[in-house]
Amino acid sequence: MESVRAIPTLKFEDYIVVWIAPLEIEAQAACYMLDNRHPGRFTTRPGGEYIYIPGDIDGCNVVIATFPAGHDYGVGAAAALASQVKNTFPNICFGLLVGIAAGLPNPSRHPPRDIRLGDVLVGLGKGESAGLISYGFGGETSEGFELSRRGAQAKTEKIVSSAIGNIKLLAPSEGNLFLDHYENMKHREHSNGTFQDPGQEKDELFQIVSEDGVETARLVQRTRRENASRTKVWYGSIGSGDKLMKNAVERDRLRDTFDLIGLEMEAAGTISSIPVGVIRGVCDYADAQKNDDWQPYAAAMAAAYAKEVICRINLHDHRVNSLVVQNLTVGVAQNAATPRNGTQISFFHNPVGLGFCNFSLPYDYVSSIIYLSF
Repeated sequence: MESVRAIPTLKFEDYIVVWIAPLEIEAQAACYMLDNRHPGRFTTRPGGEYIYIPGDIDGCNVVIATFPAGHDYGVGAAAALASQVKNTFPNICFGLLVGIAAGLPNPSRHPPRDIRLGDVLVGLGKGESAGLISYGFGGETSEGFELSRRGAQAKTEKIVSSAIGNIKLLAPSEGNLFLDHYENMKHREHSNGTFQDPGQEKDELFQIVSEDGVETARLVQRTRRENASRTKVWYGSIGSGDKLMKNAVERDRLRDTFDLIGLEMEAAGTISSIPVGVIRGVCDYADAQKNDDWQPYAAAMAAAYAKEVICRINLHDHRVNSLVVQNLTVGVAQNAATPRNGTQISFFHNPVGLGFCNFSLPYDYVSSIIYLSF
């Protein structure tokens, strides 16, 4: 009789980073960024609505969360996903929301904001702000519907902001840091092809101009970028709302009102539960020319940047509850780590017998120096 191989059951507490990729193409790009995909599966808890994809990046255990097939998307759906992630994985240090978005170039700006398809947008505001503007709020006025400025209600974890800042120091050449991650997966397949660059000759931007009171779309003439500087990263505020934008006039109004670099549809819902870094690849310009052709490449570029963020943070020694050391006496120095949620702390065995372990724990613990004796 042929033996049946048991499928390992994974522990929720062993995963410390959540990578939220709501759409299928975003999740596929995320999966190709994993160094290893973990065999096994999580136990589905009562009321659970999502199946998670486990793996690791640079030695750090990462779980990818995505929408079920055929699921509605938008702010509300993202909020539900993020809430369940928060309740399921107790040791999450931080989250990244990674995927596609509409880019909002501004050729009339001085200097021009030359955002192009395939560029990367990073939500970055002042201080610890996630750099998000929820643009779906407003009310009727004598001038018509007027949007109200509503900023993000949550913060990006400082360690994520620090990693982004570290990458940003190399601007405008920071693409060199993460392009290798993309090169390693660009020929991998998704359901409709690969993640290769569609080509700059297919990147067309139309600017709305008014002539004799009539608004028309005019093709913007842009110089082809050199291959070495093909991808640029833009930092600033990203608009988030349930409204799928395909109107250049409305797009420009939102851009100019809130000084936005892009528009997307999930971040405002996610950050109400989990502090996330928002990283988006530009797949369209939120106008009538919007299509899906650039989505795979844009999703891959955003995923490559996100992987570099995780590598910069370097959490591979920060595993909580993954090992239990037997016969261990733990001495705690001043300002010692104390669980705020009652969870037992586990440490790696030090074969020397006596030593110091300097480490950081998830955000619901206090970072400390622990001395171990055996």
